[in-house]
Amino acid sequence: MDQITFHYDTVLSDVHLLLPNSRHLMARLNRVGQPVFISRFRILWDGAKQHTCDLGSPCGGEELDRDTQEESGRGDARGSETGADAGADGGEDGGEDRGADRGVEPPLDEDGDLEVPRRSVISHLHISHHSYSSAFLLADLILSQPTTFRGATVLELGAGTGLTSVVMATVAKTVYCTDVGEDLLSMCQKNVTLNRHLMEPAGGEVRVRLLDWLRHDLCTDADAEFGWTEDEVADLHDNTTIIIAADVCYDDDLTDALFRTLYRICNNLRLPCTTYLSIEKRLNFTLRHLDISCEAYDHFRHCLCEMQELKDGRTCFTVEQVKPSFPQCLLYERIEQLELWKVTAVPV
Repeated sequence: MDQITFHYDTVLSDVHLLLPNSRHLMARLNRVGQPVFISRFRILWDGAKQHTCDLGSPCGGEELDRDTQEESGRGDARGSETGADAGADGGEDGGEDRGADRGVEPPLDEDGDLEVPRRSVISHLHISHHSYSSAFLLADLILSQPTTFRGATVLELGAGTGLTSVVMATVAKTVYCTDVGEDLLSMCQKNVTLNRHLMEPAGGEVRVRLLDWLRHDLCTDADAEFGWTEDEVADLHDNTTIIIAADVCYDDDLTDALFRTLYRICNNLRLPCTTYLSIEKRLNFTLRHLDISCEAYDHFRHCLCEMQELKDGRTCFTVEQVKPSFPQCLLYERIEQLELWKVTAVPV
């Protein structure tokens, strides 16, 4: 770390904060001009007074040391006020006496470790049940350029809640809103029904259908609730000119499946097709690189390059990034990590 060049603000992970010399690391980063953002969490027992601090503010090395001393001093003062048995220095004996006086038993797991309440974590199984900023970015494109999509037949891959399909149906003729999982598709169908009044003036229609990227064919089972009819499959192949997908590249295997599906569908279309892919570049500290990186985004870009370089004699793919210079119509934070890509497929 003798010569350091910073391009982004540094957020220290548990790997950094649990190191014995973590405070020296933060102080050194501040001395060379790199702001470090640290969030402080305190476990509050029953009856304890909550002390707040300015979360998310950059703290210099000297400020960090001073804050620690002040926090220790406040702890000592609280320890001296609890009773005669508490040590004036706020030591461990005093802390145990304070806990015993209140009769509070800390929550422990079966191994004796402290259990800390945490917010629920969104797993990959529930990612599609949420709308993300990249979907809003794609919706902004549709709302700001309605002539591009007016009267079109559109296919959305990985539709999730169906937000972008509903927005698209305000200008397009037919939108095939696709994803996997009956619970997700049922939720999507409900959202489409609740927002039907937005699509009726333009005569647009959203059809919620099952499309599994890991399968090579469409589900045409008549007994399947969200299966395709033969007429719909023919309409998809004969009339589709737009494909959209938002925030669908977070797992490398699924990203590969997405691009295989995209290639297969484009090769079966009768007309040239334009695909819009919206993605958020999520930066994370990874143990593999011991640095801030975005592996899912890097793999996405790799797949884009492979598609553009593909020469199969059937379809020619061109890839370009779309600058988000169009107006913002929806309420969200349009950060620089949000990107929009355009893939044009033309039969050879």
